[in-house]
Amino acid sequence: MKHPVKTSLLTALVLVFGTASADPMYPSDAEGFHGYLRAGAGSTTADGGGPQSCYGLGGNTMKYRLGNECDAYTEFGYTKAIAKSGDVTYMATLWVNAFAPTSDFGDRKVGIVKAYVEAQGLDFLAGGTAWVGKRFYYRPDIHMLDMQYINMNGTGAGLDRIGNVGPGKFSYAFFKDNDITVTDPVSKVVSTQSAVRQNFIYGEIPVNQNGTLDLAASYIVGQGKDNDAFGPKHNGWQVSAFHRQSKVFGGGNTFGVQYGVGPGVGGAGNGQMGASGSTSFGSDVKRTRVFNDMAIQPLDHFGMEFVALWQKDESNATGSSTWTTVGVRPVYALTNNFKLVAELGTDRVTQPNGLPAKRLTKITFAPTISAGPGLWSRPELRAFVTYGKWNDAATASVNANNNSGPVYNNNTSGTSYGFQVETWF
Repeated sequence: MKHPVKTSLLTALVLVFGTASADPMYPSDAEGFHGYLRAGAGSTTADGGGPQSCYGLGGNTMKYRLGNECDAYTEFGYTKAIAKSGDVTYMATLWVNAFAPTSDFGDRKVGIVKAYVEAQGLDFLAGGTAWVGKRFYYRPDIHMLDMQYINMNGTGAGLDRIGNVGPGKFSYAFFKDNDITVTDPVSKVVSTQSAVRQNFIYGEIPVNQNGTLDLAASYIVGQGKDNDAFGPKHNGWQVSAFHRQSKVFGGGNTFGVQYGVGPGVGGAGNGQMGASGSTSFGSDVKRTRVFNDMAIQPLDHFGMEFVALWQKDESNATGSSTWTTVGVRPVYALTNNFKLVAELGTDRVTQPNGLPAKRLTKITFAPTISAGPGLWSRPELRAFVTYGKWNDAATASVNANNNSGPVYNNNTSGTSYGFQVETWF
């Protein structure tokens, strides 16, 4: 039986990350119509049934996603070459998206997530690219957790992958975040939470055979007056280092170390580092993260993703909390278009003031119809059964972060089931 796994993997990478010539860490939209979709329907065995239930601890964590997504999401759009001048190509991109916290999109609002133009292949940038507009930018993820461990999306301008600067390539981007102001009708005082963000990347540095290093930093300046309605403003920053190893059992491995301060932590919960968090965060707000994410395809009919992550969050207001998680998703193909997928993940979150740690383990089994046998072959049409088990300390968090509401009451386990489609194109 033939399994065209090399073709499937290449196609998936091109569709997810952009053109084949672009590095996966740097999204670059390929010409044509492309997008992403996940949607489905399910239920739970708890409390007499009802909407699908999902298992997560919320706060500074992300949940394992297979058979554990109670929402619907899509994004799609078109990229077109609109001009060419010598060796320089001008590309315009426009994408929209829609999100629903339940299984039905209904009349959910459609938003614009990409609207930008880039000039590719500029000679004075040694083949680099200049761009202006709103776009996705430097946003690699841990797929199992749907966690973009760094995300520099936004509206701004940049110069990407400039050559002739040593062994790697340099990128710089300027963004304006949270660009909203509020005026008090009486005092006329203007309040704002806006921030100016500057991102610096020196990447694709060869450090060993089939291995490269990326160094990424953000510097964030809070804007507005300290005596407005939003209170004092703070600056922040983050630094990250990622080692990526290719040709690992037919796949690759990413090891990352990250540290952020103030708005550089990326958000009140598990914000995406690299973007601007709230400018109300002072220098006491800190995040440290270390992780390893490996996705391999050692056999045509067998692939697997494995993740291990440690993250510590600190602040004067909430104290210190540490999230530790380990998860695995094995994929075994029985035929070219049918595979068995499973996912097992376990989380532990410490609490301040000597409170017991929260613990949650989730396991999913999903028979899947797929356009190929590979780990990244899509679309996938899945049936799934998911079981979650947690301790008493985690009960309130599981109920609070379940889309269906607190259906588990004081119970410490639950089962959900349903169907889901996921595809990128």
